[in-house]
Amino acid sequence: MTIRVVVADDQELVRSGFAMILDAQPDIEVVAEAGDGKQAVDAVRRLEPDVALLDIRMPVLDGIGACREISARTACRTVMLTTFDSDAYVYEALHAGASGFLLKDVRRDDLVHAVRVVAAGDSLLAPSVARLLIAEYTSRPAVAAAVADERRLGVLTARERETLLHLARGLSNAEIAAAMVVSDHTVKTHVGNVLSKLGLRDRIQAVICAYETGLVAPSPEGAQPSSSPAQGRNEPAGNPPLR
Repeated sequence: MTIRVVVADDQELVRSGFAMILDAQPDIEVVAEAGDGKQAVDAVRRLEPDVALLDIRMPVLDGIGACREISARTACRTVMLTTFDSDAYVYEALHAGASGFLLKDVRRDDLVHAVRVVAAGDSLLAPSVARLLIAEYTSRPAVAAAVADERRLGVLTARERETLLHLARGLSNAEIAAAMVVSDHTVKTHVGNVLSKLGLRDRIQAVICAYETGLVAPSPEGAQPSSSPAQGRNEPAGNPPLR
Protein backbone atom coordinates (compact mmCIF):
# COMPACT_ATOMS: atom_id res chain seq x y z
CA MET A 1 0.00 0.00 0.00
CA THR A 2 1.31 3.44 -0.93
CA ILE A 3 1.83 5.94 1.90
CA ARG A 4 0.36 9.29 0.88
CA VAL A 5 2.13 12.36 2.30
CA VAL A 6 1.64 16.13 2.46
CA VAL A 7 4.80 18.20 3.00
CA ALA A 8 4.44 21.68 4.51
CA ASP A 9 7.28 24.20 4.88
CA ASP A 10 7.40 27.89 4.04
CA GLN A 11 10.89 27.50 2.50
CA GLU A 12 10.37 26.20 -1.02
CA LEU A 13 13.81 24.59 -1.39
CA VAL A 14 13.49 22.74 1.91
CA ARG A 15 9.95 21.65 1.11
CA SER A 16 10.88 20.46 -2.36
CA GLY A 17 13.92 18.63 -1.01
CA PHE A 18 11.89 16.62 1.48
CA ALA A 19 9.23 15.95 -1.14
CA MET A 20 11.81 14.72 -3.65
CA ILE A 21 13.40 12.35 -1.12
CA LEU A 22 10.04 10.85 -0.17
CA ASP A 23 8.63 10.71 -3.70
CA ALA A 24 11.64 8.67 -4.80
CA GLN A 25 10.52 5.80 -2.57
CA PRO A 26 8.44 3.06 -4.22
CA ASP A 27 5.95 2.95 -1.33
CA ILE A 28 5.57 6.71 -0.72
CA GLU A 29 3.75 9.36 -2.76
CA VAL A 30 3.80 13.08 -2.00
CA VAL A 31 0.30 14.18 -2.91
CA ALA A 32 0.70 17.89 -2.09
CA GLU A 33 3.11 20.57 -0.90
CA ALA A 34 2.07 23.53 1.23
CA GLY A 35 3.76 26.82 2.04
CA ASP A 36 1.90 27.54 5.29
CA GLY A 37 -0.15 25.80 7.95
CA LYS A 38 -3.53 26.75 6.53
CA GLN A 39 -2.62 25.33 3.13
CA ALA A 40 -1.46 22.16 4.87
CA VAL A 41 -4.74 21.77 6.74
CA ASP A 42 -6.74 22.39 3.56
CA ALA A 43 -4.64 19.85 1.63
CA VAL A 44 -5.07 17.21 4.34
CA ARG A 45 -8.84 17.71 4.43
CA ARG A 46 -9.09 17.56 0.66
CA LEU A 47 -6.70 14.70 -0.09
CA GLU A 48 -6.88 12.61 3.12
CA PRO A 49 -3.18 11.60 3.19
CA ASP A 50 -1.70 9.17 5.70
CA VAL A 51 1.05 11.47 6.98
CA ALA A 52 1.69 15.22 7.06
CA LEU A 53 5.19 16.63 7.53
CA LEU A 54 4.81 20.03 9.17
CA ASP A 55 7.41 22.70 9.77
CA ILE A 56 7.00 24.31 13.18
CA ARG A 57 7.41 27.91 12.03
CA MET A 58 5.13 28.80 9.13
CA PRO A 59 3.11 31.91 8.26
CA VAL A 60 -0.69 32.26 8.46
CA LEU A 61 -0.97 29.20 10.72
CA ASP A 62 2.09 27.68 12.38
CA GLY A 63 2.88 23.98 12.53
CA ILE A 64 1.50 23.55 16.04
CA GLY A 65 -1.86 25.02 15.05
CA ALA A 66 -1.96 22.99 11.86
CA CYS A 67 -1.11 19.82 13.79
CA ARG A 68 -3.86 20.52 16.30
CA GLU A 69 -6.49 20.96 13.57
CA ILE A 70 -5.32 17.94 11.58
CA SER A 71 -5.22 15.68 14.65
CA ALA A 72 -8.65 16.80 15.84
CA ARG A 73 -10.49 16.58 12.52
CA THR A 74 -8.76 13.92 10.41
CA ALA A 75 -7.12 10.50 10.65
CA CYS A 76 -3.87 11.86 9.19
CA ARG A 77 -0.81 11.47 11.41
CA THR A 78 1.71 14.29 11.74
CA VAL A 79 5.49 14.53 11.94
CA MET A 80 6.90 17.87 13.04
CA LEU A 81 10.08 19.20 11.41
CA THR A 82 12.14 22.04 12.83
CA THR A 83 15.64 23.43 13.15
CA PHE A 84 14.86 24.35 16.76
CA ASP A 85 15.14 21.50 19.29
CA SER A 86 13.32 23.54 21.95
CA ASP A 87 11.53 21.64 24.69
CA ALA A 88 8.65 24.13 24.51
CA TYR A 89 8.06 23.18 20.89
CA VAL A 90 8.30 19.47 21.70
CA TYR A 91 5.79 19.73 24.53
CA GLU A 92 3.31 21.80 22.51
CA ALA A 93 3.61 19.60 19.42
CA LEU A 94 3.08 16.34 21.29
CA HIS A 95 0.05 17.72 23.12
CA ALA A 96 -1.29 18.98 19.79
CA GLY A 97 -1.32 15.36 18.61
CA ALA A 98 2.01 14.96 16.77
CA SER A 99 3.13 11.37 16.23
CA GLY A 100 6.74 12.25 15.46
CA PHE A 101 9.22 15.07 15.94
CA LEU A 102 12.42 15.37 13.89
CA LEU A 103 15.08 17.99 13.39
CA LYS A 104 15.62 19.23 9.85
CA ASP A 105 19.14 17.85 9.74
CA VAL A 106 17.64 14.36 9.81
CA ARG A 107 19.39 11.90 7.52
CA ARG A 108 17.67 10.94 4.27
CA ASP A 109 17.12 7.30 5.24
CA ASP A 110 15.89 8.25 8.70
CA LEU A 111 13.33 10.69 7.27
CA VAL A 112 11.93 7.92 5.09
CA HIS A 113 11.97 5.50 8.02
CA ALA A 114 10.11 8.01 10.21
CA VAL A 115 7.31 8.40 7.65
CA ARG A 116 6.93 4.62 7.40
CA VAL A 117 6.90 4.17 11.18
CA VAL A 118 4.28 6.88 11.72
CA ALA A 119 2.13 5.67 8.80
CA ALA A 120 2.15 2.20 10.38
CA GLY A 121 0.51 3.63 13.49
CA ASP A 122 3.58 3.99 15.68
CA SER A 123 5.41 7.07 16.90
CA LEU A 124 8.93 8.40 16.75
CA LEU A 125 11.13 11.01 18.38
CA ALA A 126 14.69 11.96 17.56
CA PRO A 127 16.91 11.10 20.56
CA SER A 128 17.88 14.74 21.11
CA VAL A 129 14.20 15.64 21.24
CA ALA A 130 13.52 12.79 23.67
CA ARG A 131 16.17 14.15 26.02
CA LEU A 132 14.54 17.58 25.96
CA LEU A 133 11.11 16.13 26.66
CA ILE A 134 12.35 14.22 29.69
CA ALA A 135 14.37 17.21 30.89
CA GLU A 136 11.18 19.27 30.83
CA TYR A 137 9.38 16.78 33.06
CA THR A 138 12.37 16.75 35.40
CA SER A 139 12.19 20.52 35.83
CA ARG A 140 8.42 20.89 36.08
CA PRO A 141 7.08 21.29 39.66
CA ALA A 142 3.91 19.58 38.46
CA VAL A 143 5.73 16.27 38.28
CA ALA A 144 5.84 15.92 42.05
CA ALA A 145 2.12 16.62 42.28
CA ALA A 146 1.35 14.32 39.38
CA VAL A 147 1.58 11.25 41.61
CA ALA A 148 -1.85 12.19 42.94
CA ASP A 149 -3.20 11.70 39.43
CA GLU A 150 -2.04 8.09 39.43
CA ARG A 151 -5.63 7.03 40.10
CA ARG A 152 -6.17 7.66 36.39
CA LEU A 153 -4.28 4.41 35.86
CA GLY A 154 -6.76 2.48 37.98
CA VAL A 155 -8.59 1.30 34.86
CA LEU A 156 -5.54 -0.73 33.82
CA THR A 157 -4.85 -4.32 34.76
CA ALA A 158 -1.50 -5.15 36.37
CA ARG A 159 -0.12 -6.39 33.04
CA GLU A 160 -1.37 -3.31 31.16
CA ARG A 161 0.23 -1.08 33.77
CA GLU A 162 3.48 -2.98 33.35
CA THR A 163 3.20 -2.56 29.59
CA LEU A 164 2.78 1.22 30.01
CA LEU A 165 5.87 1.30 32.19
CA HIS A 166 7.90 -0.45 29.49
CA LEU A 167 6.50 1.90 26.83
CA ALA A 168 7.65 4.88 28.90
CA ARG A 169 11.13 3.39 29.05
CA GLY A 170 11.27 3.33 25.26
CA LEU A 171 11.07 -0.43 24.71
CA SER A 172 9.86 -1.87 21.41
CA ASN A 173 7.11 -4.49 21.30
CA ALA A 174 9.69 -7.24 20.93
CA GLU A 175 11.65 -5.96 23.93
CA ILE A 176 8.46 -5.70 26.00
CA ALA A 177 7.53 -9.26 25.04
CA ALA A 178 10.94 -10.50 26.20
CA ALA A 179 10.74 -8.55 29.47
CA MET A 180 7.23 -9.80 30.26
CA VAL A 181 7.82 -13.30 28.85
CA VAL A 182 4.79 -13.14 26.56
CA SER A 183 4.21 -13.21 22.80
CA ASP A 184 4.40 -10.19 20.50
CA HIS A 185 0.67 -10.61 19.87
CA THR A 186 -0.06 -10.36 23.60
CA VAL A 187 2.01 -7.18 23.84
CA LYS A 188 0.12 -5.64 20.93
CA THR A 189 -3.12 -6.48 22.74
CA HIS A 190 -1.87 -4.88 25.98
CA VAL A 191 -0.69 -1.75 24.13
CA GLY A 192 -4.04 -1.45 22.37
CA ASN A 193 -5.88 -1.80 25.68
CA VAL A 194 -3.70 0.83 27.35
CA LEU A 195 -4.33 3.36 24.57
CA SER A 196 -8.06 2.61 24.49
CA LYS A 197 -8.67 2.69 28.25
CA LEU A 198 -6.69 5.88 28.79
CA GLY A 199 -8.05 7.60 25.68
CA LEU A 200 -4.61 8.01 24.12
CA ARG A 201 -3.89 8.50 20.44
CA ASP A 202 -0.57 6.67 20.22
CA ARG A 203 2.58 5.52 22.03
CA ILE A 204 3.98 9.03 22.41
CA GLN A 205 0.90 10.09 24.34
CA ALA A 206 1.33 6.94 26.44
CA VAL A 207 4.83 8.11 27.38
CA ILE A 208 3.49 11.55 28.32
CA CYS A 209 0.74 9.95 30.40
CA ALA A 210 3.26 7.76 32.26
CA TYR A 211 5.22 10.85 33.30
CA GLU A 212 2.20 13.01 34.06
CA THR A 213 0.65 10.38 36.34
CA GLY A 214 3.92 9.75 38.17
CA LEU A 215 4.21 6.14 36.97
CA VAL A 216 7.68 7.03 35.69
CA ALA A 217 9.88 9.71 37.24
CA PRO A 218 12.98 11.02 35.45
CA SER A 219 16.17 10.35 37.37
CA PRO A 220 18.06 13.30 38.90
CA GLU A 221 20.69 12.78 36.24
CA GLY A 222 18.06 13.22 33.54
CA ALA A 223 18.57 9.74 32.14
CA GLN A 224 16.44 9.03 29.13
CA PRO A 225 14.87 5.78 27.92
CA SER A 226 17.12 3.27 26.20
CA SER A 227 16.08 4.58 22.77
CA SER A 228 13.74 7.18 21.35
CA PRO A 229 10.65 7.00 23.56
CA ALA A 230 7.64 5.60 21.78
CA GLN A 231 9.80 4.85 18.78
CA GLY A 232 7.52 1.98 17.87
CA ARG A 233 8.70 -0.77 15.59
CA ASN A 234 12.29 -1.92 15.66
CA GLU A 235 14.60 0.04 13.38
CA PRO A 236 16.38 -1.87 10.67
CA ALA A 237 19.69 -3.39 11.72
CA GLY A 238 22.54 -0.98 11.20
CA ASN A 239 20.26 2.02 10.77
CA PRO A 240 22.06 5.01 12.32
CA PRO A 241 20.26 6.91 15.06
CA LEU A 242 18.28 10.00 14.15
CA ARG A 243 20.21 13.18 14.71
